[in-house]
Amino acid sequence: MDPLDDILGTLDLRGALYFRTHFSGDWSVRVPQLEQAARFHLVVTGKCHVTVADGANLTLGPGDLVMIPAGRSHSLASDGVGNDGSAGGVPELETVLQDAGYDGKGVLVVGKGDDRDATQMVCGHFNFRRGADHPFLRALPDHLLVTAADRARQPWLDDCLRLIARRVLSGSLGSVAAATRLSEVLFIEVLNAHIGGGPMVGFMEAFRDPQIGKALAAVHDRPADAWTVDSLARHVGMSRSRFSDRFADLIGVGPMTYVADWRLQKALAMLDGDRVSVQEVAARSGYKSAAAFTRAFAAKFGVPPKAFRQVSA
Repeated sequence: MDPLDDILGTLDLRGALYFRTHFSGDWSVRVPQLEQAARFHLVVTGKCHVTVADGANLTLGPGDLVMIPAGRSHSLASDGVGNDGSAGGVPELETVLQDAGYDGKGVLVVGKGDDRDATQMVCGHFNFRRGADHPFLRALPDHLLVTAADRARQPWLDDCLRLIARRVLSGSLGSVAAATRLSEVLFIEVLNAHIGGGPMVGFMEAFRDPQIGKALAAVHDRPADAWTVDSLARHVGMSRSRFSDRFADLIGVGPMTYVADWRLQKALAMLDGDRVSVQEVAARSGYKSAAAFTRAFAAKFGVPPKAFRQVSA
């Protein structure tokens, strides 16, 4: 099993589009934080200045995209409008939506609708399951920028962005649904474009490492097995200490912490979707008893499994 496929499937990656914009004149908007999500903005025409939580100031032109992984608050603005990331002077997204009379359908228009200096964008986000957590998500930086140069090097990414823009701007039947599905592909292609740099280097190197990658594949293939540091080290042909150190260096957590956390993520997915008993979820997740599973689940997520299932139903 491809561990990354398993991770994104278990965490329940889903795309969602907010709207496409037609901003003209002087404009700015503060986008609030959104838990368990990664927002994105694709510029189709015009220019957009973005200020993100890490203090970076980005300028996006036609074809550029920014993804904000942890749903962090950020600001968007036109040329000549202060966008220093402070709250003063930058209206909140809800205020902009209300002032524009936007009802959630069609194009969000701000300004006089002048096509000559309009900034048209496709904006949306990627959701993850409630409670979703993984070292992979925690390794993502404050923002990921995709430029024309990136697109030239990544033809799959370029094709995906072109299709999203065409479908959304066409306004044809089913265009939003098609673009939403494409946005899920977009998330993976943006990650692929950034695998070689930044804080993701260590984690992505773990997938490619002959021994640590083999250990990850084993855990994702058989999460309920009675894994120990010793058994995983033997499985990949390393000493216990070298394996444990190498795993922690690349992943950011020790092998058994990873195994325990991943079992709980698999359990979360089963409780959220499958109609199986808590006892069965516990067994499939590698726990010897439902009581032990319930204690571990409650410690991680703050509620016992039955209560989580009731809230998610």
